[in-house]
Amino acid sequence: MTSQVPVSARNASAPMTWPAAGFFTSFYDGLDRMLGDVARTWPTPTHNGDGLIRMDCAETKDGIELTAEMPGLKETDVQVLLSNRVLTISGEKRAEREQKDKGYKFVERSYGSFSRSVELPDDIDPAKIKATIADGVLKVIAPRRAKAEPQKIEVQPKA
Repeated sequence: MTSQVPVSARNASAPMTWPAAGFFTSFYDGLDRMLGDVARTWPTPTHNGDGLIRMDCAETKDGIELTAEMPGLKETDVQVLLSNRVLTISGEKRAEREQKDKGYKFVERSYGSFSRSVELPDDIDPAKIKATIADGVLKVIAPRRAKAEPQKIEVQPKA
């Protein structure tokens, strides 16, 4: 005797596709653009509207060399301070917009205050640090102290 088990019938149609997938792709692309715009314009202590000060730091046999991009700035616009081995580069880029008859379509150049700090190694000689700026590039040279040579101390008999 065979038993009869009820079998349900299903439609064998094509797999279901989600028509909203294109919507989410567009949504996330727009969200990425919006968050990127906010990040570029939201000021923080180390943020100049366009990101951190773009800087290279190289260690040489003689010390540390810092090179920072400072387009459009002069020596009077930039300050370099050293306190407790922390070198801080700061300044301000002022807006040049005086023409009120221009209808800007977009503004990408950033203005405002900026600051960036770097901790220097113990063996840097603070008295010999030099900073120069030319063609929008700030260069800070922080040389190492001269290594102390061992000095022989003669032992004397107690008098």
